[in-house]
Amino acid sequence: MRSDNNTTRRQFLAYSAALASGVAACARVEDKLDTTMTTPLTDLTAIDAIAAMRNGDLSATEYAAALLARCEAQGKLNAFITLDPEKVLEAAHAADALRASGADLGPLHGLPVPVKDSVNTKDYPTTGGTPALRNFRPTDDAELVTRLKAAGAIVMGKTNIHELSFGWTSNNQAFGAVRNPYGTDRIPGGSSGGTAAAVAAHMAPLGIAEDTQGSIRVPAALCGIYGFRPTQNRYPNQGVVPITPLFDQVGPHARNMADIALFDHVVAGEPIVDVAASLVGLRLGISREFFFTSLDDEVARISEAALQKLVDAGVTLVPADVPDLANLISLTTSHVQSYHARPMLTRYLQEFGAGVSFDELMNQASADVKAAFDLYVLGGEYTPSEADFVAARDVHLPALRATMRGYFEANRLDAMIFPATQIAAPFIGEDLEVLLNGKKVPFEPVISRNISPGSTAGLPGLVIPAALNSAGMPVSLEIDGPAGSDRNVLAIGLAMEQVLGHLPPPAA
Repeated sequence: MRSDNNTTRRQFLAYSAALASGVAACARVEDKLDTTMTTPLTDLTAIDAIAAMRNGDLSATEYAAALLARCEAQGKLNAFITLDPEKVLEAAHAADALRASGADLGPLHGLPVPVKDSVNTKDYPTTGGTPALRNFRPTDDAELVTRLKAAGAIVMGKTNIHELSFGWTSNNQAFGAVRNPYGTDRIPGGSSGGTAAAVAAHMAPLGIAEDTQGSIRVPAALCGIYGFRPTQNRYPNQGVVPITPLFDQVGPHARNMADIALFDHVVAGEPIVDVAASLVGLRLGISREFFFTSLDDEVARISEAALQKLVDAGVTLVPADVPDLANLISLTTSHVQSYHARPMLTRYLQEFGAGVSFDELMNQASADVKAAFDLYVLGGEYTPSEADFVAARDVHLPALRATMRGYFEANRLDAMIFPATQIAAPFIGEDLEVLLNGKKVPFEPVISRNISPGSTAGLPGLVIPAALNSAGMPVSLEIDGPAGSDRNVLAIGLAMEQVLGHLPPPAA
């Protein structure tokens, strides 16, 4: 095993040799896919790469070697905690042998998929980004990983995260900060920052993230990729380092909507969403009072320009504020997460045989995460009482979900739309305060305000890149739909992608 920044020479030579054998294949694949002859394998979408491998125009070994070489070239991003090139190549060889045998191939045949290091994998450690779990190797894969591997995917190592998923920066003090591919002095967002950085930097086309309060959507937004948090429990969440089962939800990162839809097809077991929604007459709610106040000027400008493009394409924007939204979130989100964190982590450590107790986990945690737990979980100023939690779970959370359901129904909305975050990616180290239109403001509210309602209410939420700001950093929109409307949200995303296009890739 290795950290992404410490490749052994033997491992490097193994995949460099495999890559050398696949250089000529690059041209063959691109010819078959009707792309330009200069397009590298690392620019292929997941769908195109899988099709090429299934058809025999590209071997899984050649493709894995190309992605591994990209990982090596982009090591400065610190996207991985664990990456074992030999293990990835062995799995790729096995995929090639399976194809050669004439066996049926899965819909993800030969695709290397980076996995957030809070999701259990039996062949790699699952550290949760925290020192006490550095050598913890679960005996079984998480159910999500089992489904992906059954579909032919290859686990491509474990990506770096905000420690214990308890934050939005991925400035991990134990394993090093993850860096944003669009600006290496800036955060990628968190907690799934490593997966977002890997996908944005073309180390893989599709990756696994996880979201309790924005941990899929914030990194997707700040790294300029697509991120999908489904309706709560649409995808299996067993075997994931937890915060609360009421909000924890795995989901994908990708650079295009078709790959997001492919993931949904494989994991949810439903027909793939491959037809874009009609934008003509599509009704999207705009709740300006909550989601559009105190935006960075450029975030506001880019968001309004994107909304106008959608209007020009036929979308109907419906101005309608969600009643009492800020109050319901304040009574629910933090109370549930903070109260559940300790008992759920304790249960996880025991259930999966981690070999450490909760107290040992905390004793070895990095100073910033330990301080956050002390404040919010372990009796500090913002630790909720049991009464706070019971009221949040039994009164305010049902009220929030009823309010959101009523909002969509009363206004006849297909979805709602808003800027995913109030700011673009701030600089690494700006964990407490950031600049918002020239004024220092607390970091947490501007990064978490807009993404909190969707995850708390259990709604399907999709992040869609809009444009780069003047500093070259991504600005993104989010659409949230009614609970259970995942397929419609994906179809809307396919349509919006056609209107808004894709961001230019980050510099190599």
